[in-house]
Amino acid sequence: MASGLSKILVFGGTGYLGKCIVRASIKMGHPTYVYGRPITPSAKPSKLELHMEFQSMGVLLIQGELSEHEKLVSLIKQVDVVICALGTPHIMEQLKIIDALKVAGNVKRFIPSDFGCDEDLITGLPPFQACLDKKKKIRRAIEATGVPFTYLSSTCFGEYFFSFLLHPHDKNSEELNIYGSGESKVVFTREEDIAIYAVKAANDPRTCNRTVFFRPSKNILSQLELVSLWEKKAGRSYNKVYVSEEDIVKLSKTSPHPENVRAAIIHSIFVKGDMANFEIREDEMEVSKLYPDVEYTTVDQLLDDFVANPPDFEYVDL
Repeated sequence: MASGLSKILVFGGTGYLGKCIVRASIKMGHPTYVYGRPITPSAKPSKLELHMEFQSMGVLLIQGELSEHEKLVSLIKQVDVVICALGTPHIMEQLKIIDALKVAGNVKRFIPSDFGCDEDLITGLPPFQACLDKKKKIRRAIEATGVPFTYLSSTCFGEYFFSFLLHPHDKNSEELNIYGSGESKVVFTREEDIAIYAVKAANDPRTCNRTVFFRPSKNILSQLELVSLWEKKAGRSYNKVYVSEEDIVKLSKTSPHPENVRAAIIHSIFVKGDMANFEIREDEMEVSKLYPDVEYTTVDQLLDDFVANPPDFEYVDL
């Protein structure tokens, strides 16, 4: 698989990260399949446009439901690699994919929908821990089947979190929230780079049945460091509003769903620093060292892009 092109099937391929994975797979020359729900006339224009883009790129679009077991098995038998990018609300739906993988028995690698905090290494506040526990169940289910896997772990989606933290599209914003002390280190990786690393890892014998961590050296910084860098590039200063750990914990207990989960995730990433507060051992794998040929987007470069073209991004603040 390392020397040739593999057929790659992506679940969640029209979603936020999934579309990046599909594009990366096609650009690397892999025959690429996307399995998703049937498109209806009432679908959002953006979804229809994405389907047209994929078709023009040569992506093979298969419409169906995850409950269609025999259809899944038949499709999986046609591919070499399966990558899942289903959103958090649909994490447990991966059990249906895993059942089909086990029956098909041919897939050389499965990458589940993971990418964020490593559920086997951290403990979060209850609303977030419930999500981590679901992801643990998925990992254990994969391991029980004997299907070869790779877990990709421990990074923030750069564009999403910069939009959330910095409000680059809001020219009138004068305040930025700082969570906890603002000094915990966080790992940020641009979504397109995550996708490239995912496709490379899925086709790499070295990563089989291993966890691969994100720790690009130029993309590890605290929230205060990020804000300082942003102020210099944007040519403006902000009033920093500190949200205490106590307040964040309280929000995780009292806010309705999904705001309580969001507060708990913020506590894990920005207060405790769960993405970067552990050492990667010499025998463990880190993407930028595995693939030095990939020129990943640094935080500095991504912020330059935000200054030149502020994203029109929907985010929800605390």
